[in-house]
Amino acid sequence: MESHWDPFATNASTVHEPTSVSNDELYLSWFQTADTDGDGRLTGPDAVTFFQRSGLQRDALAKVWAAADYSRRGFLDLPAFAKAMELISVAQRTGKVGGEAYTQAKAMGVAPPRMAGLEKKAGPGSHTERGGINPFGGAESSESTPRLASSPPVGVPPFKLAFPPQAEASSHPSTARTTSRRHQSLRRPVMTTKEAVGISEGLKNIYFNKIRPLEDGYKFGHFFSPLLSAGDFEAKPSVLLLGQYSTGKSTFIKFLLGRDYPGIHIGPEPTTDRFVVVMHGPEERRTPGNTLVVQPDKPYTGLSQFGNGFLSKFESAQCDNRLLEEISLVDTPGVLSGEKQRIERTYDFIQVCGWFAARCDLILLLFDPYKLDISDEFKEVISTLRGHDDKVRIVLNKADSVDQQQLMRVYGALMWSLGKVFRSPEVCRVYIGSFNASNPIRDDVNPTCKPLFEKEQEDLLHDLYDIPARSCDRKVNEFVKRVRAAKIHCLIMGHLRKQMPYFGQKKAQEKLMDNLANEFRQGLRSCIWIQHPPDAIANVIHPADAGDFPDVNRYRDILSAFDISKFTKLDKSMIKQIDDSLSIDIPQLVRQMDNPYV
Repeated sequence: MESHWDPFATNASTVHEPTSVSNDELYLSWFQTADTDGDGRLTGPDAVTFFQRSGLQRDALAKVWAAADYSRRGFLDLPAFAKAMELISVAQRTGKVGGEAYTQAKAMGVAPPRMAGLEKKAGPGSHTERGGINPFGGAESSESTPRLASSPPVGVPPFKLAFPPQAEASSHPSTARTTSRRHQSLRRPVMTTKEAVGISEGLKNIYFNKIRPLEDGYKFGHFFSPLLSAGDFEAKPSVLLLGQYSTGKSTFIKFLLGRDYPGIHIGPEPTTDRFVVVMHGPEERRTPGNTLVVQPDKPYTGLSQFGNGFLSKFESAQCDNRLLEEISLVDTPGVLSGEKQRIERTYDFIQVCGWFAARCDLILLLFDPYKLDISDEFKEVISTLRGHDDKVRIVLNKADSVDQQQLMRVYGALMWSLGKVFRSPEVCRVYIGSFNASNPIRDDVNPTCKPLFEKEQEDLLHDLYDIPARSCDRKVNEFVKRVRAAKIHCLIMGHLRKQMPYFGQKKAQEKLMDNLANEFRQGLRSCIWIQHPPDAIANVIHPADAGDFPDVNRYRDILSAFDISKFTKLDKSMIKQIDDSLSIDIPQLVRQMDNPYV
């Protein structure tokens, strides 16, 4: 019989079955062996070296890495490494990576894989191969080797939202960085992009070394979103829920969690009077806003700009829930109508919504068949979502409360109202259903549409499931958008600063403010001249560049509070620094953190 190439084939003569030791202990030992720098993160090159012991072909190992590094963080922590070992074990026995073969094997228990050259019996602290030689570092050091805490069993707990069994690196004790003297001596005050481990850490390195100094010098945080903190880069993905009161925002969160979160109150009247970030925690706990914004490891320090009026209406609710290990949910007060928003709000509700919208991964606008009107405040909220259209989803909740004919009319009226507000040729994705944790979908009013509601519910949940996998791509995308905006801001401020004379600066600034639209065009022309030699252009404004420029009127309002003459003069090296980040550093980081087998 003619033989054929099998990408999952193994060489049985070079692998050894491990004896029966605890899988957790074995995987911990192997992880410590593979993690050559002992930082609790297995990067691509180390994984390639270690995984080749399995005897699997590169195509199969590429699929193993992709499944284990589900969120594309660019490294494997201990739980992800354990999952990779299980995937390798299943591939060695079935020739298939992941899918149904892995699910079935997981239900029965997955034995450790066969890895060439490793001791049959391994436990914590056993790093040697069969000859007692460490292939990653020569002879064993006399210094004690830092250990990682044992990982809990890898797998999805019994929960209706079956996310991949992989926790955030910062939330698991096994990923804590070692404090041994050997690794302290290797730390550097400034880390290069090539040394960064993980997308978040690489972006943070680029931002604080190259972008943040320019943002600070030209007051970028006053014109756009506040300056970023370290917590913004390490934050979990989040979902923002917006809508009028009693459209089912809190009930929707309860539907997702399968339980109440601390402090939840559901009723037909406006019940949620504050912004609540529902996040994961080992115990049920509510933390007030003033406490949250002073914690640098949390991504909420920028909210302090909205003052005590807002912070008194802001809190977090922690509970132990599988879904919250992957994402955070932001519950918001119901959008008001008429004069009530001007009287009862003690903070700028529109600006706060814009702050959360810029940082979240998904924005859900909830309506119900009896609340289709879009108030003035809701229109302003939606206007702050411009630029984040790819994140917006529309949810027509409680759709099972009207019959088929009424539902058709309700859907048409909703699309007409949204078309007037969004003013975009693209149509937002609209999910129709009933998201109630306490009651199933009703079939007494509209039994014909029940299959439709179930399918729409499934599609929406799939969209939510996919958030962790898209999180790193979203972070890179939002970071690039911010860097481009910072570049345009620096060019504008540099141009305005150049127009300021030594004398009569106050009058000159007033003249600039009155003629700001024309100065924007001049600034754009300066932008082109800075980046291209004068003979390479025809002094023409490129439409793509014009599209990146901010709103003139808003800029004028904010700029009136500053003395333009106090800003630093723009230097070509500053723009080159930003351009290098966009054209060199970020692409290099993304390539570095991609699948090492691709």
